[in-house]
Amino acid sequence: MAKVVRVHETGVPEVMILEDMAVGRPGPGEVRLRQTAIGLNFIDVYFRNGLYAQPLPGLLGKEGAGVVEELGKGVTDLKIGDRVAYCGGPQGAYSEERVMPAAELVRLPDGLDDATAASVMLKGLTVQYLFRQTKVLQKGDTILFHAAAGGVGLIACQWAKALGVRMIGTTSTPEKAELAKAAGCEHVILYTKENFAERVKELTGGKGVSVVYDSVGKDTFPLSLDCLQPRGLWVSFGNASGPVPPFPMTLLMQKGSLYATRPNLAAYASTRADLLAMSDELFRLLLDGRIKAEPRNRFAFKDVVKAHQAMESRTLTGASVMIP
Repeated sequence: MAKVVRVHETGVPEVMILEDMAVGRPGPGEVRLRQTAIGLNFIDVYFRNGLYAQPLPGLLGKEGAGVVEELGKGVTDLKIGDRVAYCGGPQGAYSEERVMPAAELVRLPDGLDDATAASVMLKGLTVQYLFRQTKVLQKGDTILFHAAAGGVGLIACQWAKALGVRMIGTTSTPEKAELAKAAGCEHVILYTKENFAERVKELTGGKGVSVVYDSVGKDTFPLSLDCLQPRGLWVSFGNASGPVPPFPMTLLMQKGSLYATRPNLAAYASTRADLLAMSDELFRLLLDGRIKAEPRNRFAFKDVVKAHQAMESRTLTGASVMIP
């Protein structure tokens, strides 16, 4: 038996309950994993509060790291004792032990600790597909990235700097702005005090940016569109303030023949080859020191309710993990 977090109904953080659950033996193509760290992400909130549907009672969590304890039939590229991490597969990372498809696991290199891996996989691979696939950024590009001091944002600041990309970020407080600047964000706009679209136009000489990366949602729409140059790309990849309301497609035409996309990681890491290539690039940047992503916030597994309350308060900066 292992402790797991289950939700029997959707709603506030208190709907999460710590329960005992049998782990079971791994089937063909699976491994049993003892978890050493669990990544906390805002997508977990969406599954808990019902924005993203799943059958109930349900499990939570998409990201973690741990040690392989048992191999199922046919697993040949992993061995017992391997340190691994993941950010895909079935829900259920909020657990002490679990059975996982081996194809979702990535072996961790020496020099990358479990807590960092558990906190960086989803966020880091998100930045990988945003910067290297959704729009292949080039040296000299200018972009706008909302929530620049969040877990994804701080990785984005560093990745943009490594690529030679000029990143303009938004944050809510001066303290968060300093974090983003220290991570490599060239300009930071306090959206609580400034009209960020007007400020973007000032910073770009009236031209606007080629891409806006928006994980905030309702609160930054449609003003984000006003930050774009003609034929620019609006990338909506989250809903921290609530979902973007329905809008007519003609709005994109009126704002300058804009492009819009709503990507997710599953589509970009749909094959094992893609997953390994993306994670290899992320790991190289981490090991080279061009990205530093040690989790800033750590919670005990038993304090999962407090962890979700802190995430929803939007006061946290950087990545967060739970330790079983």
